[in-house]
Amino acid sequence: MSLGPRPQGSLAELARLGCGWGARFHARKDIRIEDIPEPELRAGAVKIDVAWCGICGTDLHEYLEGPIFCPPPGRPHPLSHEESPVTLGHEFSGTVSEIGEGVTGLAKGDNVVVEPYFVDGDCDMCQAGSYHLCRQMGFIGLSGGGGGLSEKIVVDQRWVHPIGDIPLDEAALIEPLSVAHHAVARSGVKAGDTALVGGSGPIGLLTAGVLKGMGVTTIISELTQARKEKATSSGVADHVLDPSQEDVPARVRELTGGTGADVAFECAGVNAVLDTMLDAVRPGAVVVNVSIWGAPATVDMQKLVLKEIDLRGTIAYVRDHPAVIRMVQEGKVDLKPFITGRIALEDLVEQGFDTLINHKDTAVKVLVHP
Repeated sequence: MSLGPRPQGSLAELARLGCGWGARFHARKDIRIEDIPEPELRAGAVKIDVAWCGICGTDLHEYLEGPIFCPPPGRPHPLSHEESPVTLGHEFSGTVSEIGEGVTGLAKGDNVVVEPYFVDGDCDMCQAGSYHLCRQMGFIGLSGGGGGLSEKIVVDQRWVHPIGDIPLDEAALIEPLSVAHHAVARSGVKAGDTALVGGSGPIGLLTAGVLKGMGVTTIISELTQARKEKATSSGVADHVLDPSQEDVPARVRELTGGTGADVAFECAGVNAVLDTMLDAVRPGAVVVNVSIWGAPATVDMQKLVLKEIDLRGTIAYVRDHPAVIRMVQEGKVDLKPFITGRIALEDLVEQGFDTLINHKDTAVKVLVHP
């Protein structure tokens, strides 16, 4: 990663010139902090002063293996019409600072989060209500449209959700919590079931949090000490297993009276974890793949066939944000324990990406304050 040249002048002078800071993806292993123009307000949209933005595992994949969602030079995204460099950041909260023409139901000063989508609205998936499966779908903060790793962003009203009195730092986790909520909904799990979560990074922990909030017995499998401790101290796991110290499928069967887990969630993007999920569930179970993979996986189809396992994919969220915001407001999920670092935008490289890539055993969710 590299740090772009610091523009000359004070922050006040930059503001007068209509400039601000942003983290921009240029290419694989090339993310720069640069001065960028302030986005212009448009009809049907609001301008948001970004408060906090989380660093997502997808951002790390983009840096290490991309471009994945970021459009490469010469191949602009069909909806944003942008190509790299693009501003990063899709897990963010902020405060509405300007209201565009025709916007209703939002006011200046409202604290909000964003459902960071580009969709065409015209394809068969959008017309069927499955806009998260839009044929041209893209993400704000990855595919263009600005991003939460900047000072300001303009977003269409459709994607902006008021959060009431949820603290803005915690609210930056609403987006990944919505990913978890959608994955749990895809699984068909119900209260009284037992679920196994493979990996207790941010998505794994939040998935466990949604499950616990539903009354599901939750088992987490995790290697790193800090994340095992977080799974325990946050209260989202009934049992935490270390695959380097014990036979996870055997232990899951022991905990479930010999049957195995009813559902499992692969949240690591690691083939050994997927294999463990297939071994640890009961016959007829559901395994949901939540993670974004950096390389193709292999699946033992014999396990899938002989146990009639239902292996399901899940991407992002669809109409999940309002329900997730209510869960947080009602105290069913406590987001505070998952925030392990707060940094300034200029420290994104050394204290953010480097920590999460090379020292991930020391951190869970790092928030950036632009």
